[in-house]
Amino acid sequence: MDAAEQLADRFEEHRGRLGAVAYRMLGSLTEAEDAVQEAWIRLARTGADGIDNLGGWLTTVTGRICLDMLRSRATRREEPMAEDAGAFVPDPLITPFPSGDPEQEALHADSVGTALLVVLETLEPAERLAFVLHDMFAVPFDDIAPVVERSPAATRQLASRARRRARDAAPGSDPDLGRQRKALEAFLAASRAGDFEALVAVLHPDVVLRADAGSSLSRLVRGARTVAEQARLFRQDAVRTRFVLVNGAVGVVARRAGQPVSVLTVTVVDGRITELYILADTDRLDRLELPDA
Repeated sequence: MDAAEQLADRFEEHRGRLGAVAYRMLGSLTEAEDAVQEAWIRLARTGADGIDNLGGWLTTVTGRICLDMLRSRATRREEPMAEDAGAFVPDPLITPFPSGDPEQEALHADSVGTALLVVLETLEPAERLAFVLHDMFAVPFDDIAPVVERSPAATRQLASRARRRARDAAPGSDPDLGRQRKALEAFLAASRAGDFEALVAVLHPDVVLRADAGSSLSRLVRGARTVAEQARLFRQDAVRTRFVLVNGAVGVVARRAGQPVSVLTVTVVDGRITELYILADTDRLDRLELPDA
């Protein structure tokens, strides 16, 4: 095995972690793949000579790449944010619903929740980097500081502000998958039946619906009665649904004639739905890896 192959093998040992960093930074699976590929290009260009901790080096390099991508994303927004800009729905990570194996069900606890990804999207790029690298991947502030061009103390403050916002804005979902599924089943049944009062009953009074069906069809809706009205609009004929895990929480994939038409997931607190996320953008759905129908 030559040196290039050895370097490639060493990089592959870290690919999973780098992908996790990039996904949490960007909320986009496609962009996360691009960031990891760019990290490989930089490593191949420089080589590993003189790098004592390759995993740490790759993690910070990937963070820097993601930071640049977030800043570039912000500068491309030439127009004021639309009223429904808060309807952002991150790319979902979808896995089959557990079949009752306790070890398999425990895996969902390792996922980053959709609600947290939505909160991360509202942070300034440097705040997001400091929070993700330190709080989620235990990267020391001394290593993050040069990336964000701040002192370690200032970098710590960035992470602290992001942590407070995440704690205040991301609701703590019921961790029990059975209770999550029960609430979602009640919502789907009421939606299919057009039962407005049953919909209101399963929704928290301050529920928030985020739906992304493409740039011109995204919406952010608040309040149980308003969301219930909207939920009836999402009823679709000849659609088959399958329960899955979406970022570790219960969700459903809906298909028509074998083709995915939406992915829906919820946050459940005390038996009622506090957050709904619906991805119905066909271009984004086509890029997802979905369980077999």
